[in-house]
Amino acid sequence: MTDGFDTLLPAASLLGHRVDVLFLFVSILTGCVALAIAILLVVFTIRYRHGSKADRSNPPVRIRWLEVTWITVPLAIFLGIFGWSSLVFSQFHRPPRGAMQVHVLAKQWMWKIQHQNGRREIDELHIPLGRPVELIMTSQDVIHSFFVPEFRAKQDVLPGRYMSLWFTATRPGRFRLFCAEYCGTRHSGMHGQVIVMRPTEFAAWLAAGPARDELAARGFEIYRRMGCSGCHEPTSTVHAPDLIGLFGRTVHLADGTMVTADETYIRDSILLPRKQVVVGFDPVMPSFQGQLDEDDLTALIAYIKSRASPP
Repeated sequence: MTDGFDTLLPAASLLGHRVDVLFLFVSILTGCVALAIAILLVVFTIRYRHGSKADRSNPPVRIRWLEVTWITVPLAIFLGIFGWSSLVFSQFHRPPRGAMQVHVLAKQWMWKIQHQNGRREIDELHIPLGRPVELIMTSQDVIHSFFVPEFRAKQDVLPGRYMSLWFTATRPGRFRLFCAEYCGTRHSGMHGQVIVMRPTEFAAWLAAGPARDELAARGFEIYRRMGCSGCHEPTSTVHAPDLIGLFGRTVHLADGTMVTADETYIRDSILLPRKQVVVGFDPVMPSFQGQLDEDDLTALIAYIKSRASPP
């Protein structure tokens, strides 16, 4: 990566630099091909113009080596670019272990941010420099799109599903956050900023927020208040699936299929309990649709995720 290219497109994340390298390669390749075609067009136009002395007798009917080369070389280049771009794209959705998780709720027309310790933000996202940050995002109403140009990070945010995106900021500063999907009349006003701070400054900022319960702790309170503990605790007399170690586990369903217990699965189990019934259990759980808002669901999921193993 040259300084000149960085000046034109200043990437501010680890994966952003990889996107720039891919973009630079494709730009140079397509530019060279376009230039070669333009040169050949001019040469052939001059050489074979009307009235020229070019030999037009016995034109070749078939040049096999040219046909094979013209097919195999572009195919190999295009497959290489496809594989390279697929690898870069997939890296945005495979966060490393230990990434700091932040919950993002998109709604008309704002970004609501919540950190694991309970601190909340609106249209601002504070993150530490050099540490992987995983965003777990959902929408309250329509399709939105989380887009930070300097990070080369963009992810559609859908209602009823949890989408993830991660990045590692490589330089401190303030970076614009946009909604890149038309989401209503005030779509243009749905923007904010990502504030990258040095680790010590971020730790001080995070600890200085208003006193709130941690996300998992608030989820536990909701878990008890809604009566979930009466069925899902190991000591319960009601026959219901055990939630200890549930997140990330493969769940066998009554219809013979299997599903990974991720955020979307847990959300659907709370709001649409008959959609994916666990094998060996009756579909008797009531739906909590309309009783829990997105903040409550986020907290509940955080609590279930925290129950990785028995105490």
